[in-house]
Amino acid sequence: MPKSKKRDYGLLPTEPPPRVSLFGWLRGRFFAGMFIALPVVVTFLILQFLISEIDKRVVPLLPAALKPETYLNYAVPGFGLIVLIVFLTVLGGIATNLIGRSVISLADRILTRVPFVRSVYSAFKQLVEVFASNNTEQFSECVLIEYPKKGTWCLGFVSSPAKGELKTVLGPAFIGVFVPTTPNPTSGFLMYVESSEVVRLDMTVEEGAKMILSAGLVVPEHLPIKEGDATSTQSTPSPEPESGA
Repeated sequence: MPKSKKRDYGLLPTEPPPRVSLFGWLRGRFFAGMFIALPVVVTFLILQFLISEIDKRVVPLLPAALKPETYLNYAVPGFGLIVLIVFLTVLGGIATNLIGRSVISLADRILTRVPFVRSVYSAFKQLVEVFASNNTEQFSECVLIEYPKKGTWCLGFVSSPAKGELKTVLGPAFIGVFVPTTPNPTSGFLMYVESSEVVRLDMTVEEGAKMILSAGLVVPEHLPIKEGDATSTQSTPSPEPESGA
């Protein structure tokens, strides 16, 4: 009897996926584990470094009766950090009462009159007051400015409008933009540009800082802008009424 032919359903033959060697499988699993463990390890190393540096500077200032090494055969890691937290908490509690405010005010007047110390002290005091204040104008949004040449754009944070002498010289249309550097967003430079010359972005300041830290590798998601209702829901013209016979 003649052999029956297989029915052709119009499907293309599929090739089986290439087999992965044992070395390739192990390499893929190794890199997957490394990418998972790397953020945890880097975070742990940074915290270990900070705690170690605080211990080196705080523990030697303590009397021997308060050091754990006096009673134990080893140093307690993080003991200096605990002492620093307790000290700052006590200092904050003292500073809130009347006597503490008087002492702090006296120390402030003394430090602001010392020739070299006053410049450093005043600068850091103003910086701390800026970050400690709840002013919503401080780094309120991310913008793009055309720098350092035309056609080249960099990411910046809006600090505040031009004030004081800068407002008198430049005009009220200028705003201050802090342009951070990669990969350290805490350093950078301040620029004053016209408000109409900046491109305002929807990303938050935190997302912009992550983008700068990662050198542009971590970019926040952004949904495409939808067309207006008038364009998307444009109605078709109604047919003309038929004329009576």
